[in-house]
Amino acid sequence: MLIVMHHKAGEKQVDAVIKAVEKMGFSAAPIPGSERIAIGVLGNRGYVDDATIRDLPGVQEVIHVSKPYKLVSRDFHPRSTLVKVGSLSIGEGKRPVVVAGPCAVESEEQILKTARFVKKAGADMLRGGAFKPRTGPHTFQGLREEGLLLLARAGREAGLPIITEVMSPDSVQLVAEHADVLQVGARNMQNFDLLREVGRIKKPVLLKGG
Repeated sequence: MLIVMHHKAGEKQVDAVIKAVEKMGFSAAPIPGSERIAIGVLGNRGYVDDATIRDLPGVQEVIHVSKPYKLVSRDFHPRSTLVKVGSLSIGEGKRPVVVAGPCAVESEEQILKTARFVKKAGADMLRGGAFKPRTGPHTFQGLREEGLLLLARAGREAGLPIITEVMSPDSVQLVAEHADVLQVGARNMQNFDLLREVGRIKKPVLLKGG
């Protein structure tokens, strides 16, 4: 259910609606808009009787949404999302963003040289693997935290945002401290512990579907 507030609705009226929703046993998700605020009702498994909601002061309209994944539905977000990465805007109507860089960060000299080349070539973001998923246990696994720090330094020197893959839930916080975008690789798209942890980080995430 989506509760659309009147454009003149004040903070007290919005709070009253949120409290009413929570009293019904559901979660309320305020969605600010350019002209008015809407409140998404989450947690219901079927039709919700809106009798106690629709007559509250400030409520303009109550829309029943039966679609799954309500938070990303067009009912909740009629406008296309633009993802901001530094000065870049990624999304509908914007030019393609070019991301370039090595598969793995191998050394300070390599990543600094590559970053300068990427910048000169006109790319928008620098990528590089610090934590590398490898099939063979004796294959190069990446420089890990050292590689992450080198990648961050190269991005700063070249003036480019950086993106790198995160491999495990316990490394999400570390990677998020240095990277502008976190990448989840195709083989980790079923790693639900990792996906949940990444979802808590307030940074853009690149999901590589299998």
